[in-house]
Amino acid sequence: PKMKEERCLQAALLCLGVLCCSQGLERPGRARPSLHGHRDRGKEGQVLHRSKRGWVWNQFFVIEEYTGPDPVLVGRLHSDIDSGDGNIKYILSGEGAGIIFVIDDKSGNIHATKTLDREERAQYTLTAQAVDRNTNRPLEPPSEFIVKVQDINDNPPEFLHENYHANVPERSNVGTSVIQVTASDADDPTYGNSAKLVYSILEGQPYFSVEAQTGIIRTALPNMDREAKEEYHVVIQAKDMGGHMGGLSGTTKVTITLTDVNDNPPKFPQSVYQMSVSEAAVPGEEVGRVKAKDPDIGENGLVAYSIIDGDGMDMFEITTDYETQEGVVKLKKTLDYETKKSYSLKVEAANVHIDPKFISNGPFKDTVTVKIAVEDADEPPVFLKPSYIFEVQENAASGTVVGKVHAKDPDAANSAIRYSIDRHTDLERYFVINAEDGNIKTIKTLDREEMAWHNISVFAVEVHKQHQEAKVPVAIKVIDVNDNAPKFAAAYEAFVCENARSNQQFITISADDKDDSANGPRFIFSLPPEIIHNPNFTLRDNRDNTASVLVRREGFSRQKQDLYLLPIVISDGGVPPLSSTNTLSIRVCGCDGSGSLLSCNAEAYVLNAGLSTGALIAILACIVILLVIVVLFVTLKRQKKEPLIVFEEEDVRENIITYDDEGGGEEDTEAFDIATLQNPDGINGFIPRKDIKPEYQYLPRPGLRPAPNSVDVDDFINTRIQEADNDPTAPPYDSIQIYGYEGRGSVAGSLSSLESATTDSDLDYDYLQNWGPRFKKLADLYGSKDTFDDDS
Repeated sequence: PKMKEERCLQAALLCLGVLCCSQGLERPGRARPSLHGHRDRGKEGQVLHRSKRGWVWNQFFVIEEYTGPDPVLVGRLHSDIDSGDGNIKYILSGEGAGIIFVIDDKSGNIHATKTLDREERAQYTLTAQAVDRNTNRPLEPPSEFIVKVQDINDNPPEFLHENYHANVPERSNVGTSVIQVTASDADDPTYGNSAKLVYSILEGQPYFSVEAQTGIIRTALPNMDREAKEEYHVVIQAKDMGGHMGGLSGTTKVTITLTDVNDNPPKFPQSVYQMSVSEAAVPGEEVGRVKAKDPDIGENGLVAYSIIDGDGMDMFEITTDYETQEGVVKLKKTLDYETKKSYSLKVEAANVHIDPKFISNGPFKDTVTVKIAVEDADEPPVFLKPSYIFEVQENAASGTVVGKVHAKDPDAANSAIRYSIDRHTDLERYFVINAEDGNIKTIKTLDREEMAWHNISVFAVEVHKQHQEAKVPVAIKVIDVNDNAPKFAAAYEAFVCENARSNQQFITISADDKDDSANGPRFIFSLPPEIIHNPNFTLRDNRDNTASVLVRREGFSRQKQDLYLLPIVISDGGVPPLSSTNTLSIRVCGCDGSGSLLSCNAEAYVLNAGLSTGALIAILACIVILLVIVVLFVTLKRQKKEPLIVFEEEDVRENIITYDDEGGGEEDTEAFDIATLQNPDGINGFIPRKDIKPEYQYLPRPGLRPAPNSVDVDDFINTRIQEADNDPTAPPYDSIQIYGYEGRGSVAGSLSSLESATTDSDLDYDYLQNWGPRFKKLADLYGSKDTFDDDS
């Protein structure tokens, strides 16, 4: 029905256009009334003569898209001079002439032979001309005219895009602009209403509307919620003919997405969360997760979690996992099931970003209760102290109690505990522990001076669960007992001059005690009671843990006595005190007038006055060195021996001959024969050795020696190896001799090719004839033996 109405309207318009053109063209086609021979009166009554215009017409019109069976008559051309006898010929040229537009050259009728489309071309410019049919002489000047294509509504509106995408915030006010869609119509906008468009919405009501003239889409409902529906599909229609019946239309699809705003607070899906954690968990371990749901997205849905109340605020903490939007409850401190078995937390979830426009929808936060149960874990024993320090006196009897350690099972079962010492920390086995009560005792006598501290480790293990054990360090200090007497601090050796004066101090001594300072200094120095009135020396205690030894009389003689032994008693300050007697050696020495030592030997007086002891020692050392040099020289002279092997002059066996010049021609080339390595003088014998007497005469086996002229190096070397292996007289080393001259000649003869034609040679070069053309030159040079004989 709609299409039928459009077709009827088009047919009616087409007929009307054809009729108008056929009637109107004939008038313009004919020449205006000829003024030739007529007079027109002017303003002043003058008669004006005007030359005749051959033809004049207005522009023609043709309706586009005409689909009739016959060509469309566009118009008719006619000249005033055309008498109808057929002598005038009408010619049409220009755009489309002869292809689209044809003219009857007799009548001047112009027809359109093809369907025209105004959207392809709106007008054509043509040129008309009237000529004499016989002579082709122009009868009228050529004249241009325009054929316009009359528009019909044959193009529907088309949108710039087939699909549009647009966004608009949710809960926008009614009338908020979303997007503008634009359509275009190819029809003529200046003729009729074919290109006058009107927009309307086909799908998308009642959410959106469109302005009829501009194509702007606007929201039509308030408070559209993205969480309820996020995407809308809207269909917009553009219709020409001003939207009236019979117009053509086009549509486009617009996808409208509601963007999110923070209009929803977070909400926990439940009021209480139940969690559990083992008491063995370490701080930082995750306990559980909570999540408040927020239907908003992006930053509008970001939620931060915090603990705002509860008895577990000090034991637990919560962090936010922004990827999953969850609150992660973590352990903050170590738990003890036996102390507290459950905790309660109040957790709050709040939006990070709040939109002030929707603050009335708040509060944008929610709270939930988290209950955490502590689970009992099978814990190892726990010592009452992290470490133990005990003391025991040195030299205490075996079995002395050092101290006691104690551990307990922290579990509710409270299992019995057994103790043991880590033997890696007590390799000498000084201590033992009672497995039941933890008492530590000594099993060896301890010596503080040997080891003042003992560091051991004690294990505590549950009786029924051997894998549950604990370890504690135990430090045992050995208390000092005064069991070491003081001694000289060093190995003192005193010297006194023969001319020493009375009460002269000649040495200061000190003492050392291995005991602790409480049982050591202060030291007391004294002489034994039996020699307290020693006539030679006396002792003075300096009361600073040192003592001075002084000379009691004057005049000492080395000839009478050169060494004195002075016993000294040293007592410590321990309880009870200990003392020891130490002997000080005092040697009598000769001194000069200033008191400097000269000699402490008694034999020095019997020596000649002109030589000192040092000079005599130096003389004796020189004599000994000279005697040793002479003996060594004589010994080396006697041990010089003759060579082990008698090498004759011409023996070249196993020798290496080197040349320091470039050679001397023929003699040089002959030195490279393999026979050169054979000894020409000893070819039938062997080389005797002078250092040993052979047990039997060695005769070389004749089958092992190759012919002198043999060139088989392998056979020659193997023969030499066998001879050396089986020769009992051969030296146990290789002899390498280097000659700076070429020798007296070679038994092998020359290898030079320069004399091959004049020397006797038993070498056969006939095989060169079989080596092909590449060796023909060599074959010609050497030829065969017979050839050589003939040539010579």
